[in-house]
Amino acid sequence: MSIKKFSIAASVVLAVGFGGIAAYQSIFKLPTSPQLSVVTQDNAQPELRCFHSENTVPIDDNGQLSILVWNIYKQNRENWQQALNQYSRGQQLALLQEASMTKELKVWVSERQWFGSQVDAFKAFDVSAGVLNLSKHAPSLACAYTELEPWLRLPKSGLYAVYPLSNGQSLAVVNIHSVNFTYGTEEYQRQLDSLVAELTTHTGPIVFAGDFNSWSEERLAVMKSHLEALDLQEVRFSPDHRKEFINGLPLDHVFYRGLTLQNAKAPESDASDHNPLLVEFALMSNSP
Repeated sequence: MSIKKFSIAASVVLAVGFGGIAAYQSIFKLPTSPQLSVVTQDNAQPELRCFHSENTVPIDDNGQLSILVWNIYKQNRENWQQALNQYSRGQQLALLQEASMTKELKVWVSERQWFGSQVDAFKAFDVSAGVLNLSKHAPSLACAYTELEPWLRLPKSGLYAVYPLSNGQSLAVVNIHSVNFTYGTEEYQRQLDSLVAELTTHTGPIVFAGDFNSWSEERLAVMKSHLEALDLQEVRFSPDHRKEFINGLPLDHVFYRGLTLQNAKAPESDASDHNPLLVEFALMSNSP
């Protein structure tokens, strides 16, 4: 468990212990329902649950699709910008977890001309936090999902998005930061259920990735049973420096379907408490 996660837990305990509900609410603000923000041109514009766009263009680069998947630890390390520059260079899609929508991150997104879709899971001191998709072009659809942590009472987030591809297909993408602080797997399963349900009618390629907090064999079994039911394959990394729990189980994963895996690596980085995942795919030639 990361230091940052302990600090959030400590904040909750202190807020309840010394200031009660009023103090808790002065630190954290939770939306009444899942909410998505579109982040472009150095500003964030709140949407409702889903964003729709009809004027979209393919996100792949001549049939190549490079994706960064990374829990960026709310940009708590001083070198986060340098590392994010390095690992996002040449990528068509970046799926980030624990993204804190600070002014600095908004500027970074704008200057690099990314289109951002962020789930506003909660606000800490009026700064939104949640999963964030960055793409060179807007998705045709992006929808927010949240699941409340039963202990901390703070939501974890998931984002379902659809992007057009140059071969005429549509790529469905799920970016997830899974529920962490639970005794059993009920909330963990429920969060996966809602996102998997979005994919059951999708006939094209799929990428399902993020920080699954898969720190137990029970969680791994739930995760794999849900995703294997969609005929998704798990990406194998070389080198594989993914963040591991104390029992050696990796927390971050990428699953895919309908794409050709070309390369996947998880290099070491000191810019977050997780290491980045870099995956390269090629589109298949078949049309929908």
